[in-house]
Amino acid sequence: MQRIIYFLNRNKELILFLSLFLFCFYLNISYNQYNNSKLINSSNSFFSFFFETKRNISKYFDLEYQNKILVDENSKLKEKLFNNNFERIDSLNQKKYDVKSASVIKNSFNKQFNFLTINVGYSEKIKIDNGVISSDGVIGIVDKVTEKYSRVISILNKKFLLNAKHKKTNFFGIISWNGKDPQKVQLKDIPKRAEIAIGDSIVTGGNSLIFPKGILVGTVESYKLDFSENYIEIEVLLSTDLRNLDSVYIINSNNFDEIISLYE
Repeated sequence: MQRIIYFLNRNKELILFLSLFLFCFYLNISYNQYNNSKLINSSNSFFSFFFETKRNISKYFDLEYQNKILVDENSKLKEKLFNNNFERIDSLNQKKYDVKSASVIKNSFNKQFNFLTINVGYSEKIKIDNGVISSDGVIGIVDKVTEKYSRVISILNKKFLLNAKHKKTNFFGIISWNGKDPQKVQLKDIPKRAEIAIGDSIVTGGNSLIFPKGILVGTVESYKLDFSENYIEIEVLLSTDLRNLDSVYIINSNNFDEIISLYE
């Protein structure tokens, strides 16, 4: 009790000032319609801002959730599409391909040997040599796997090779990257009799066990005869901008191991 009295006595000037200030404020608001309205409007503005911010935050997380649903649904559609292009491989009606979605958590594109890291691993049945694509085209191939993560060798890696074809003529060649432009790769070994035009589609050839045939790689930007003048070298503008990747899809060929065992 003595402490309370001591506190009040010591701060009596401040207490008196605050009391008078609050009293005057009350009178001003009570008897001044303009100030009263202004205060209410200020309060309304504050709460409107608060609830608008809350709504935007909720909307952001809801959009993120909805995007995840769309990505998962897209992976199912891609899986169905890939499998519809092939007959069932046995009497048990086994699918030839499985497709899973993943998020890119690390990505390089400005080096000579570029890689990506994705947030799925062998706990999600991801394997070395699984193909990786985006909604727009080829991304790379899984080359290392841990329980929860996988490393992907990018199409923008000088060691990366891909069987591909000129869609219009069905002539096959090999895709590689010269280490220069992250938006372009090179397609070689196309016979010079092939009728090539700017804008033609370049797609996966289907002659490997990794990618189904017909997945878009890019379009013809330019072309020329190679040094032997027997084959065409094509500059391919990638359909996917690897500098801006978020979601990808991993393709697993269910008969990969069985076929590989034939060559061991």
